[in-house]
Amino acid sequence: MKKVALFLVLVIVTSVSFSQKLSLEDVWQKYSFYPSTVSGIRSMNDGLFYTTQVGNKIVKYSYKTGKEIETIFDLSQVKGNNIPNAFTNYEFSSDEKKLIITNDVEPIYRHSFTANFYVYDLQTKQIIKIYDKKIQLANFSPLADKVAFVYKNNLYYQDLVKKQTIKVTTDGEWNKIINAAPDWVYEEEFSFSKAFEWSPDGKNIAYIRFDESKVKEFDMTYYGTLYPKEYKFKYPKAGETNSTVEVHIYNIETKKNIKVDIGEETDQYISRIKWTKNDNILSFIRLNRLQNKFELLLADSKTGKSNVIYTEEDKRYIELYDDLTFLDDGKNFIISSEKDGFKHLYLYSLQTGKLINQITKGNFDIDEFLGYDKKTNLVYFTSTENSPLERQLYSIKKDGTNKKQLTTKKGTHNIDFSKSFKYYIDFYSNANTPNFITLNTNKGKEIRVLQDNKRVVDLMKSYNFVKKEFFKFKTSEGVELNGWMIKPANFANSKKYPVYMYLYGGPGSQEVKDSWDYNAVWHQLLAQKGYLVVCVDNRGTGGRGAEFKKLTYGQLGKYESKDQIEAAKYIGKLAYADEKRISIQGWSYGGYMSTLCLEKGADVFKTAIAVAPVTNWRFYDSIYTERYMGLPQANADGYDDNSPINHTEKIKGSLLLMHGMADDNVHFQNSAELITNLIKNDVQFDLMVYPNKNHGIYGGNTRYYLFTKLLNFLEENL
Repeated sequence: MKKVALFLVLVIVTSVSFSQKLSLEDVWQKYSFYPSTVSGIRSMNDGLFYTTQVGNKIVKYSYKTGKEIETIFDLSQVKGNNIPNAFTNYEFSSDEKKLIITNDVEPIYRHSFTANFYVYDLQTKQIIKIYDKKIQLANFSPLADKVAFVYKNNLYYQDLVKKQTIKVTTDGEWNKIINAAPDWVYEEEFSFSKAFEWSPDGKNIAYIRFDESKVKEFDMTYYGTLYPKEYKFKYPKAGETNSTVEVHIYNIETKKNIKVDIGEETDQYISRIKWTKNDNILSFIRLNRLQNKFELLLADSKTGKSNVIYTEEDKRYIELYDDLTFLDDGKNFIISSEKDGFKHLYLYSLQTGKLINQITKGNFDIDEFLGYDKKTNLVYFTSTENSPLERQLYSIKKDGTNKKQLTTKKGTHNIDFSKSFKYYIDFYSNANTPNFITLNTNKGKEIRVLQDNKRVVDLMKSYNFVKKEFFKFKTSEGVELNGWMIKPANFANSKKYPVYMYLYGGPGSQEVKDSWDYNAVWHQLLAQKGYLVVCVDNRGTGGRGAEFKKLTYGQLGKYESKDQIEAAKYIGKLAYADEKRISIQGWSYGGYMSTLCLEKGADVFKTAIAVAPVTNWRFYDSIYTERYMGLPQANADGYDDNSPINHTEKIKGSLLLMHGMADDNVHFQNSAELITNLIKNDVQFDLMVYPNKNHGIYGGNTRYYLFTKLLNFLEENL
């Protein structure tokens, strides 16, 4: 389960009138405060130049100066038949002589999609469509002479030289066998869509095969025709049967398909495959069903034989991170782990599997491992060392010495390095400042401002945005929690204001950060309407080490709801807060939490708004739920004790329940079962459902309509 962003990725920003009052139209129809960005950044091989997508062009810039050098590709100048009218993404071949461009994307689930893919030769100026149907995951071979892709659950590749299309697998079948792309639960919870990888020499393709024939189907109904359409897909709920997976290696020259030895256990996860620097050695990550044992294995591409090179176990669970990096020397690898209580980086021998040294240490979490520069022997990463609320950039020697902080502005730095590690682009923001994007040297020196978002900053000033303030408080158990608040416009200590609490609260998530997001505009609207807007990160959230995060294991909702109730009580005691008018709102995991808080905190919360909530973890998917709860067969009380379905009789306040009826993630079943128990216990509530809408509940006028309903509910009930 991932946090649902309450904005659309692609919006058209229109101008607004310079009045001092925000409107819902400004926030959720015009998206007037949506910041600009620099999109489609690709570092070129030499590390001296980078490209970005500007409309239907690919433009080359200098890292050294930040200035535009040339237009590499302009779709409007391409001649020939069957040319797309636009493209949404691009990928260079390894030699940077060809491009793959993507057009007419159709989403499948959160990460996956089908599209039309084209190869454009930058030298000959010729363009070809890779396949005559929409396909998935088109990807160049390392030699740029072939493109692999997935069509109807089978793996193919096109030989660009021989102009032949080769079908690698033949058994792909909807809701049964998937080759080279993940099933629903792998895609959602292991966060990837491409389940194949070219070997470094381009002679082999490794891929994962999913047999989901024994996984139970889930049905959704799509409306809009005389007879509604039924959509069925495989969705393993907690404790139910998962896909059986295999790893295969297909040799391009011999046409042989080698099955890799992944062990005798079939009820397990192969969460990643990745080639080492050796053309013949594939690595893969194996997790047991409970996800508390992590193994890195190496497999021989010629025989399929494998051996375990690294093992880690935890009494609760192990998070999956994409930090595994094989060094160019072919001898060592870097991996991250929380085994000392915080997420840190470690250097291991690839030959012996033994620890060489721990690279980073301390009571802070590594947020993102950005890479290793072999020329300078430096590892780059961002971390929470300054504060759990911040993300700063650091460098450190591979042996763990000479650590340096490279960014200095208080807030959050998201970093995109050049391939040479000589430069980086910094996507910086803080709680009150939208993206400020700069080009920098690897020493932290600013070369050029790429995007200052002055338009948004000026709009925020003209609309009198209130500063977000951070605070801390201690619970009755002595636990210090972080929070932020936005005070009402024209704030006066002598007044008492209704409180709107916003939360997510799920494992490893973080809402209380010194960074900007579009939700801030919605919260400013509430502040202008006289609400005190508050957010607190409960136990179980991220940025504060493994113990703080993993405390909730086996009993999701117990400690989180306790912390949110105490937070509401703390806020209610402030001189300017009306303790009798406190509302709580959340989406997804936050919807689960807001419902549970209205029940367990019946004397504290006057209203709750739950959007797309989980209402019983038995209804949610296997990978996410079992990672944090174990199996329901072994932890029945953990699943049931904090299920909102089982506490409806405690509700005293007003509840607004909202859900998309085509939610493939948190199924509408969750709300339906909650409704059954609300009726059973004669609890009146408000309900808003959205036909044909998924977990994000967006498209057309939907988001504006949703927040209109939400705001009206607040004004009528709080």
